[in-house]
Amino acid sequence: MAVTHRIESRAADTPVNAYLIEGEREVVAVDATLTVSGGRALRERIETIDKPLAALVLTHAHPDHYGGAVEAIGGSSAPIVATSGVDAAIRRDDATKEAILRPMFGDEWPRERSFPDRIAEPGEELSFGEIEIAVRDLGPGESPHDSIWLLGEDRATVFCGDQVYNHMHSYLADGHWESWLANLDRLSADLPAGVTLLPGHGDRADRGLLAWQRGYIERFVGAVRSADWSDAERARQEVVEAMGSYLDTDELRFLMELSIEPVAAQLGLHEPTGS
Repeated sequence: MAVTHRIESRAADTPVNAYLIEGEREVVAVDATLTVSGGRALRERIETIDKPLAALVLTHAHPDHYGGAVEAIGGSSAPIVATSGVDAAIRRDDATKEAILRPMFGDEWPRERSFPDRIAEPGEELSFGEIEIAVRDLGPGESPHDSIWLLGEDRATVFCGDQVYNHMHSYLADGHWESWLANLDRLSADLPAGVTLLPGHGDRADRGLLAWQRGYIERFVGAVRSADWSDAERARQEVVEAMGSYLDTDELRFLMELSIEPVAAQLGLHEPTGS
C-alpha cells in the first residue's frame, strides 16, 4: 500500500504543501512548493526515503506549486506531469509571475524553472509500480487552470491543490470564483463520503472542508460587493474586517488582501491602480 508524506515549506512565512507518494520501490511527488529552499526540502525528503523519484505531478497553474520543481527533481530524469490546460497556463503566465515574485522573494524564487514535459489527458490513469493515480481536469477555478489527482483504486485520497485551503485565507485575484464554486459543488457531489483531502495549504481534511471553502468564497465576494468603493482604502478595510470575522487567522492573509482590488474591478466597482 502506498504511503503519503506531507512536506510543508514556510519560506517568507508562506505555508505551502508538496506531497510524496511512497510505493514499494519508487516515489511520486505531487507539487513542488514555491521556493528554492522548498524544492530542496522536498528533494532531501526523497533522498531520506531512498527510493527513486518516478514523476512529479502538478495540480494547478500557480507558482507556489511548480516553482520548486528544478530543485525537487535534482538530477533525476523524472517527468513533470500535468494536464494540457495546466501546462499552457504555467507557460503563459510564468514571465508575469517572475516580475511579481522576484521583488517579493528575491533569490528564493527560482531563477530556473522547469515546465511539464508529459501531458496527462483528462481522466487518465497513470501507474508507477503499484502507485496508481488518476487526474481529473477542472478547468479555471482557484487558478487559471486546475486539476486534482486521485490515489488508488478507491480514489479516496485526493491531492486537491488549492480547491480548498485548510482554514487559511485564499487567493481569488484570478477572478474565476464562479467556476471555483461550481468545481466545489461537483466535488461535493462526486467524491466518496470517506474521502481524505490533501490540500495545497494546511493539513489533511475530510469533505466538510469543501463547504467551508464555499462559504469563504461567498463571504469574500459578498464583502467586496457590499463595500463602499467611494473610498477605496475604507472599502479594503471593510473587506479585511469581514474576512477576519469569518476566519480568525493571519495565515496567507496577504493573498486575500491581494485579491480585493482585482475582484472589485471585475465586479465593476473599482478602477484598478494604474489603469
